[in-house]
Amino acid sequence: MKKTILITGATSGFGKAIAEKFASEKHDLIITGRRSNLLKALQQELQTTYGIIVTTLNFDIRDKEAVKAAVATLKEQPIDILVNNAGLAAGLATIDEGALDDWDCMIDTNLKGLLYITKSVIPLLKKSTCPHIFNIGSTAAKMSYKNGNVYCATKHAVDALSQAMRIDLLPFSIKVTAIHPGMAETEFSLVRFKGDATKAKQVYEDIMPLQAADIAHIVSYSAALPAHVCINDLTVTCTNQANAVYTLRNKELQK
Repeated sequence: MKKTILITGATSGFGKAIAEKFASEKHDLIITGRRSNLLKALQQELQTTYGIIVTTLNFDIRDKEAVKAAVATLKEQPIDILVNNAGLAAGLATIDEGALDDWDCMIDTNLKGLLYITKSVIPLLKKSTCPHIFNIGSTAAKMSYKNGNVYCATKHAVDALSQAMRIDLLPFSIKVTAIHPGMAETEFSLVRFKGDATKAKQVYEDIMPLQAADIAHIVSYSAALPAHVCINDLTVTCTNQANAVYTLRNKELQK
């Protein structure tokens, strides 16, 4: 069955890979992001390659009025799947040395932005015969780590909200799935280290991390399950990583 899928933060990383995966399955897409040039480029690529309808919504998810205005342009069309992917880590510092602007950015994006878009889209999900929300979290939702304080707090909140959404939306048969990836080779570390490519590369040295396509495959699989089946919570890591704290480089592995 052809579905309409709204994906936040679709211009790179997990969001882009998820868009490409669903497009390859011939579903129509609504892709959102802050970088309009990248949105338009992805729209053109997916429409040309797969012959689907791709709608772009260009806004900053931290701006609640912009979120409401963007969703209002959809004119009450049903949405079958919402993928809450937009999120980031900003900085890596102890709680006493943390930058307040970084904290605001993470809280406003990872937590408040997710709430803004979810509340706006729920009425459109209620019009679907197979509604599903995916919240992309992190292994940081399950275990805090040194210098990750506020980022970990926002992802713990995403985990809690996912559980609460599942309960609150039961009467509407809206599935809610939280997917918590571990180390993945995307723009994540580059953003966290504010463009320092050397630091970002060191995170993945001598490790085979997750790729964005791995998470896209898991989202696609979960979305295709029978109507009576819902994966509520899934933590995914590469083989080198046990959780948010314990990672082993290939050179350290016992042979």
